Amino acid sequence: MSGAGNTNQEKWTFSVRGIPNVVPRAQIRTTLTYRLQPRLTTGIEFNPRAAAPGDRVNPLVNWVAVTETARRPALIVGTSSDRIGTPRGQSFYATFSKNLSGETGLPLAPYVGVSYGTYEHRWLPLAGLTVNFTRKLAATVIYDGVRVHPLLNYAHGRHVFSFVLAFANQPGVSYSVSF
Repeated sequence: MSGAGNTNQEKWTFSVRGIPNVVPRAQIRTTLTYRLQPRLTTGIEFNPRAAAPGDRVNPLVNWVAVTETARRPALIVGTSSDRIGTPRGQSFYATFSKNLSGETGLPLAPYVGVSYGTYEHRWLPLAGLTVNFTRKLAATVIYDGVRVHPLLNYAHGRHVFSFVLAFANQPGVSYSVSF
């Protein structure tokens, strides 16, 4: 649900995130994704600081099952590693998202959904909101069902630079590039 967005010309996205004062698995996260179709992305996530070697690699899938229209939200389903605060596990999620700028006149894009995490074997609610200040600068607040994680994102061409505040108090950075 994060990272540099692909355009029609760019199929690959590489990202790296660093957050020093969280569980080891989440301290360094790298991903490489490939857009198979305009609505289907797959990839791999590598967390080199995960305690067990078997917990270091996770599959990534993101499918836009229903596209957003002027009257309907998008439905997105997928999988990635479990929440930032967990030492291991896989997450399976479904979210509804909608850009509300046409309806509200404000640059708002909320989402809501549900996630099942294999670390705690439980369902959690998901929610978030992106506020686009300009074409290049946006703020996002993510609720993962347990904690809130604000982000400040700056996009420049194929690159996205983010300041991450994990758990609303642990600073980190993220960088993504699409190619």
